[in-house]
Amino acid sequence: MRPDGRQPHEIRPITIEPDFIRYPEGSVLYRAGDTVVLCNASVLDRTAPFLRGSGEGWVTAEYAMLPRATDTRSDREVTRGKQSGRSQEIQRLIGRSLRAAVTRGEIGERTLAIDCDVLQADGSTRTASISGGWIALVFALCRMYEQGLLNEWPLSNLIASVAVGLIGGEARADLDYGEDVDCDVDLNLVFTGEGNLIEVQGTAEGRSFSRDQLSTLIEVGWQGAQQVILKQKEIVAPRLEPLGLTTP
Repeated sequence: MRPDGRQPHEIRPITIEPDFIRYPEGSVLYRAGDTVVLCNASVLDRTAPFLRGSGEGWVTAEYAMLPRATDTRSDREVTRGKQSGRSQEIQRLIGRSLRAAVTRGEIGERTLAIDCDVLQADGSTRTASISGGWIALVFALCRMYEQGLLNEWPLSNLIASVAVGLIGGEARADLDYGEDVDCDVDLNLVFTGEGNLIEVQGTAEGRSFSRDQLSTLIEVGWQGAQQVILKQKEIVAPRLEPLGLTTP
């Protein structure tokens, strides 16, 4: 039994507050247990420089953690004068994952910028950012659709992410901080709504693991991701249905 009583495949309770910030085209406050991430999606009237003249848009992300998101204070990265390697790696993961959600040729030469700010960290912050960021992205696309900026609905994939770990030989989904510290294998998985993988990011912590264990971790991760997907669909459906739109 896990410290909080969950079964290995069970994720922490998810609560999502839509439209948490007034100004972005898409905004959600995403809670997974004690991890809290604010995800805002902005529509910018420009594409990435290397795509200018192509008619194709871009999806990018930024990730940051508040100074007291953890039990000890960390300096703001802007105070240190540069972004940490960890933050750069995480925001690239978020950007890659969310680009798989959109047919970029359908959004025109625009950029969807997803800002993920960790307000409170208790493990799995990058996966919460991806899952919450997808919802904010959908809300922003709905705003574009309402404004007549889209000729076709560009949402091509539902994206959900779950962290899994191997602890004492047991595969567990959605690790909190205590479990993350103790795990022998740490894996971040990004799935489409159909169960296809977009990214597998992980490492062994001190000793190797077998291909059979990897398969087990992915299966437990998919069981967890399906629980995330149900919550995502519940939140975006009221925004999509009045427009005659659906999730992929």
